[in-house]
Amino acid sequence: MSDAIKHECGLAFIRLRKPFSYYQQKYGTVFYGLNKLYLLMEKQHNRGQDGAGVAAVKLDTEPGVPFMHRVRSSAPQAIGDVFSKIRDEIQEIEKYQPEITKYPGLMKGHIKFLGELLMGHLRYATQGKNNVELCHPFVRYNTIPARNLAMAGNFNLVNADELFKFTDVNPGEVHKNSDLAAMLETVHHFLCKEDEVRRNGLDIKHILQQAFSLFDGGYHAAGLIGTGDAFVIRDPNGIRPSYYYVNDDVIVAASERAAIRTTFNVGENEVLELMPGHALIVKSNGEYAIEKIIEPKERKACSFERIYFSRGNDEKIYKERTALGRNLSGTVLKAIDNDLRNTIFSFIPNTAEVAFYGLLKGLEDYLNKIKIERILSWGNDVDPEKLSEMVNRRIRIDKIAIKDVKMRTFITEDSSRNEMVQHVYDITYGTVRPGVDTLVVIDDSIVRGTTLKESIVKMLDRLGPKKIIIVSSAPQIRYPDCYGIDMSKMGDFVAFQAAIALLKEQGKEHILQEAYGLCKELERTNTLHAQNVVKNVYKLFTPEEISAKIAQILNPGGIGAEIEVIYQSIESLHEACPNNLGDWYFTGNYPTPGGNRVVNKAFMNFMEGKNERGY
Repeated sequence: MSDAIKHECGLAFIRLRKPFSYYQQKYGTVFYGLNKLYLLMEKQHNRGQDGAGVAAVKLDTEPGVPFMHRVRSSAPQAIGDVFSKIRDEIQEIEKYQPEITKYPGLMKGHIKFLGELLMGHLRYATQGKNNVELCHPFVRYNTIPARNLAMAGNFNLVNADELFKFTDVNPGEVHKNSDLAAMLETVHHFLCKEDEVRRNGLDIKHILQQAFSLFDGGYHAAGLIGTGDAFVIRDPNGIRPSYYYVNDDVIVAASERAAIRTTFNVGENEVLELMPGHALIVKSNGEYAIEKIIEPKERKACSFERIYFSRGNDEKIYKERTALGRNLSGTVLKAIDNDLRNTIFSFIPNTAEVAFYGLLKGLEDYLNKIKIERILSWGNDVDPEKLSEMVNRRIRIDKIAIKDVKMRTFITEDSSRNEMVQHVYDITYGTVRPGVDTLVVIDDSIVRGTTLKESIVKMLDRLGPKKIIIVSSAPQIRYPDCYGIDMSKMGDFVAFQAAIALLKEQGKEHILQEAYGLCKELERTNTLHAQNVVKNVYKLFTPEEISAKIAQILNPGGIGAEIEVIYQSIESLHEACPNNLGDWYFTGNYPTPGGNRVVNKAFMNFMEGKNERGY
């Protein structure tokens, strides 16, 4: 993705179902669980690079012995930093008390994170703060084991303020905008109430039903309780992804299916999807159940997971990204007037590569059809040289753009910084025939368009193409996200900028004021959640008109090439990703009322000149 956006976090959960001596005997190490947790987190490192954390709970500890531990880091290599801290403690034991290493029970007593319950988290700083205090897991400690709670997750809640009021908790300056803090306090509130009346252990299902019925957002969250109970839960719309795997040795959950498959070397059908509104509840004795916590609603699994966020080594995601590219081939052929001889195709590194292969397959299908038609039209008059030329025709592809080292500049002046930004990418010289070739490059999506305008377009123009066509495998991003992706400011979206420009050009700026006035009225009546007012800004224009204006915005000026922008259609997106129909950032159709409130608030912030998040 040319415009890097911060997005969903990653979650990893492991419950060891056997004694540590079992793992030492079967797998040759007492650290089987920790090793697997590390792998599970590393295989999801794409989901969060601003921080990491691990929590562990030990079963059956002696009274007074700590049983819940946590370590977090916001270092540049956070996963490595977290596990180096765990490793340091292990190495100290091995160095100074080597006799202990022969006895798994003693190892458990001496090493903090040698617990039967393990939870890991990878964080992107969606609140804009890379602060270790905001890294998951969050923990609520208590002298009563049943009231100890550690939680982590991949989510955003849009009603955190209401939850803090409900629990009568003042979260403090650091955590006042933290939705995990709000979730933790709410779950802990009901956990304590349950503990007050419990007779035969905690009813985890009842606790979750009470707490999660209050949450507005998309979530995949996990919790460890001091009793040894644990849970993993998914929102009722299935917005955030959640997968689990169970065998006799372990119970595992994670944000991505492929991470579990790779870590435990299991087949696709062995890793199951946790269904919307359901929870994986693990009891202290190692038994588990899948329970319906909230009545499932219309499935709105995040389509961005398939377009970009999840790793593409999942076979279904790979096929879907290929389909996204293939679906664009007809539109691209029309844009180049079917002139494949004078067109070069490439992609913007690196995550658009799979969609590029799909686009290429669609183009090859067209070219092969043309080859067959031409050869058949010759009848018996076949010239070997002419036939050879036709058979050997290929789609022209080259790796045009190369992402260079991460550029940093000590210069704060805007013009100088913009000049430095141009060099984030580099080009392959000699690939384009100046003034003759059209250059088509595919990107995952176009959010702000800043990197395209300030870097990529200028860079590609140095090759001298007649025309540059930017193809997005995603539709136009028009609205904020409030369920896990850090896209919350209307002014950041180049599609919104294009709509504003069109309204101004056509003398229809009054529509903005009318929309703003309606938002203020909804706010006054406490019904800001009732409708998405911002749809009114776009409704006068076709997607093609918006795309044409975006092309003008992305033209930095002073270049020789004509610029065109092509987007995926909503219909083609749904065709390629039929099980992930969450498309609110494209359509404005939010799955929860809080989404409408967020988009309207973001619009009001824009109109009032406030550079603030919409939630």
